[in-house]
Amino acid sequence: MSGSYHLWLIPLLPLAGAAINGLLGRTRPRSFVSAVGVGSVSLACAYAFFTFLRFPWHAGDAYVERIAPWVVAGNLQIDFSLYLDPLSAVMVAVVTGVGLLIHIYSVGYMAHDPGYYRFFSYLNLFTFFMLTLVLAGNYLLMFVGWEGVGLCSYLLIGYWFTKKSAADAGKKAFIVNRVGDFGFTLAVISIYWMVGSLEFRQVFPAVASMPKETPMSAGPLTWICLLLLMGAAGKSAQLPLYVWLPDAMEGPTPVSALIHAATMVTAGVYMVARSGVLFTHAPLAMTAVAVVGAATALFAATIGVTQTDIKRVLAYSTISQLGYMFLACGVGAFGAGIFHLMTHAFFKALLFLGAGSVIHAIAGEQDMRKMGGLRQAIPWTYGTFLAAALAIAGIFPLSGFVSKDAILWKASPLGSPSGSWLYWLVGLATAGLTAFYVFRLFFLTFHGEPRSEAAHHAHESPRVMLAPLAVLAFLSVVGGFVGWPKALGGHDRFEAFLAPVFRLAEELAPAAHAAQEHAALEIGFSLLAVGVAALGIGLAWLLYVARPRLAERSAERLGALYRLVLNKYYVDEAYNFAIVRPLVVGSTRLLWRAIDVGVIDAAVDGVAQGARNIGGAARRLQSGNIRSYAGWVLAGAVLVVSFMTFLWAK
Repeated sequence: MSGSYHLWLIPLLPLAGAAINGLLGRTRPRSFVSAVGVGSVSLACAYAFFTFLRFPWHAGDAYVERIAPWVVAGNLQIDFSLYLDPLSAVMVAVVTGVGLLIHIYSVGYMAHDPGYYRFFSYLNLFTFFMLTLVLAGNYLLMFVGWEGVGLCSYLLIGYWFTKKSAADAGKKAFIVNRVGDFGFTLAVISIYWMVGSLEFRQVFPAVASMPKETPMSAGPLTWICLLLLMGAAGKSAQLPLYVWLPDAMEGPTPVSALIHAATMVTAGVYMVARSGVLFTHAPLAMTAVAVVGAATALFAATIGVTQTDIKRVLAYSTISQLGYMFLACGVGAFGAGIFHLMTHAFFKALLFLGAGSVIHAIAGEQDMRKMGGLRQAIPWTYGTFLAAALAIAGIFPLSGFVSKDAILWKASPLGSPSGSWLYWLVGLATAGLTAFYVFRLFFLTFHGEPRSEAAHHAHESPRVMLAPLAVLAFLSVVGGFVGWPKALGGHDRFEAFLAPVFRLAEELAPAAHAAQEHAALEIGFSLLAVGVAALGIGLAWLLYVARPRLAERSAERLGALYRLVLNKYYVDEAYNFAIVRPLVVGSTRLLWRAIDVGVIDAAVDGVAQGARNIGGAARRLQSGNIRSYAGWVLAGAVLVVSFMTFLWAK
């Protein structure tokens, strides 16, 4: 494609903001830090949308911007290149658009924090790495962005590093992500071994020309895709590597919204969708993606039902919704998965920022049992939060209804050849649980009577925090219309826009064909999904508004089952017992005391002690006594004469 769009400006602007605030922000006023931090992302967002408006999308080809050779070693040549197609355009729009709103919100939320400049420097740096990840033209540059967002996640989760729980959460996120990154690293190496290149424009056509593997004869592509899934599970908090995300709520609320709702955790979904050609040629790996996604969606939703910390409920909700996206990718509905990624960014960022507004209003309290009655005190937060809650519950016609309905339809065997009734049932049950726990949170927070002194004296957030909530509420309501399904009289422009990206993924065409044949059934499935969501909302209203004591009695009756879910199935405790403690004990007793101290240090210390002993003995020879010296000379002379006599005798 001719012409140059200077894509490098999009990630460079946030990087410049991070550098300026990091180097100069400490000595500058907060207005300067805000202008640089928000302004850099504003310019990146504006330039990105300007580029998208003048880009010839009708051509259907990806634009590759080769900036410079990067790695050149023998036959290996990897360019520092950026890649623009509909998929990367959607991701850039989400990262810069939602990221900008969160930066603006942070101006008010972090206004009195002593590390204000450092916070904005970290946010800008994260935005740079996330943009690098989604614009990368090859797997190696994607890996750089991948590792960069992991580093920034560690910095932002542990931002309040003097707080032990925050520091521990940052380390936990960093270590768990390294487990997944190990799989991603092996996958990148294997892709080069198999294809001889890491450039997308060479890898994807090469894989498309290969024969499709079968579940019974898994080959290199299957193993590569399973390694990619391992990396995606770590970054996107899927089973069994999800445990870092709930603890990540120790970071400031804007961090939760930016990294752990709208952008970083979607990196795994993006990577699987970007590698769709590889996955569709490895059906066993595709099945693994769908199974992991479905299991994670249901598992996390059940935990969200019992949590009492407002941010942790939303954290488990994020894990569950990411499971939905993986389920979509696992049945070949990559467009539906990315569509839900986009709408989820709108309503989940709004839920987190709304939760931050609630926490700000009641002096930092996060326990929902100490809230209640906030509807009158913070009406703007209440209204916007309600829009997000209805969207994530899948209520018609909000954005969450459209994207979630698309996934449920494609998860069934009627919507996709790779679908299954089990996937559909799990997705439907998860939808009901989602509606229940989100409105449980909503009713406990905003309805009833205030249950603490802080709730009695709640106050609305400043306008700089409320403006992003209003924009996200608007997007949560109308954002689904770009993908309105054909069965409901729409044109599904979003999937049509993404179609060129996935044209090499063979399973998309039959899935779309099946959808056209069963339009009436699709409408019926939509009505059923809305009915299940309404049932979940109604049950939440009954238990937490109409008859609040019934919830307590229900928990008591469930007994051990309720405690099991309340304690998150004791997964953290099991990991600590089976993995963490053995590693700590082994490192302490074997590696440190036995090998490091007992062998290595003992050998070094032994040599030093031997030299010291010899030196000590030699030192005693230097007594300063003339008689002693004469005696040593005489003894030496006797030895020399004796030796020479011995030699002469021979």
